[in-house]
Amino acid sequence: MTAGIIAALAFLLLVIFIGVFLLKLVSTLNEVNQSLKSITNDIDVLSSQTEKVLASSNSMLKDLNDKVNTIDPVFQAAADLGVSVSELNDSTKNLTSRVKNGGKMGIGAKVLSFVGKSAFGNKKKKSKK
Repeated sequence: MTAGIIAALAFLLLVIFIGVFLLKLVSTLNEVNQSLKSITNDIDVLSSQTEKVLASSNSMLKDLNDKVNTIDPVFQAAADLGVSVSELNDSTKNLTSRVKNGGKMGIGAKVLSFVGKSAFGNKKKKSKK
């Protein structure tokens, strides 16, 4: 009989521990469910806010592209102006170089012309005599 009472007490303690364990497990699972609901709600809010941000950024990107397309001809004109100024600078350098070299040759040519006229002039005068 004592063995039966001991077995019954052991079984009763086992049932109590399993009951306490199951109550704690149910409590933990309820908290997990509440956490999942909260996380789901937060994700829904974040998702809607993300969609708004993406729509806004797409709108801003389109606006920026339109403004860049408006300004692009100005930059192209500035680039063309830079090329034109560079070409004008090169032409001015070439002209300056030609004038410099041409002036030196011009003096030599003038001297030769003067000498030539003088020589032929003297020859003409001598031939008339």
